[in-house]
Amino acid sequence: MLRVEHLTKVYPNGTVALKDVSFEVPDGEFLVVIGLSGSGKSTLLRCINRLIDPTEGKIFLDDQEITSANSTELRHIRRKIGMIFQQFNLVKRSTVLTNTLNGRLGYANPFLSLLGIWPQADKDMAMAALNRVGIADKAKNRADALSGGQQQRVGISRALMQEPRIILADEPVASLDPVLAHSILQYLEQMNKTDRVTVICSLHFLDLVHRYGTHVIGLKDGMKVFEGAPSEIDRARFKAIYGEEAQEVRATALE
Repeated sequence: MLRVEHLTKVYPNGTVALKDVSFEVPDGEFLVVIGLSGSGKSTLLRCINRLIDPTEGKIFLDDQEITSANSTELRHIRRKIGMIFQQFNLVKRSTVLTNTLNGRLGYANPFLSLLGIWPQADKDMAMAALNRVGIADKAKNRADALSGGQQQRVGISRALMQEPRIILADEPVASLDPVLAHSILQYLEQMNKTDRVTVICSLHFLDLVHRYGTHVIGLKDGMKVFEGAPSEIDRARFKAIYGEEAQEVRATALE
């Protein structure tokens, strides 16, 4: 179980990105985090794996505190937490296979991996991950030769290489068209249901929230303003999350 307690993040410029946010995520959940741009969704996900250090509060994974972990402890914790980014975060000039293998960096010999020397077992595992997301035939291609949807599938295969307990997906389909968005979320759903990987995914669109989420947290101005099932997001709760000005534009998503 992941547990977030009274999490607050204030950036050096004084921006309060998160304010006293608390929630729990049971194993096997597909938690969706929703809210407008700037509501704190990305900051929340980055605090969970300590890409950003919170200002106050605590985060626990199976009763091990992430927020107080030293560098060695954090390296081991991060093995359990895969990250998928909106802008893919691939090494553009490297091959698809190399980008996928980078998911094993937490387990690999740092010197050998720097030289591009990987155990055959890791290479086989990488090809299996690429095959799972349907792009094994692109293994030797440079990452920047792929379409956006294909690059995001490389991001998923890289996360698979960690054999994670949790996947953090930071608006993974924001730059993709609706058809590709569903294909990417279906891979995450498969990991969630087949592998029992907990998924924490930030999304904008309520149709995707209703289709894939098992539980939802709504953020507004860094504060948690909703927690419940996707089906509980009625017009009143929609207004509380997205505000008066967004209500008329997006309320049709609830009909």
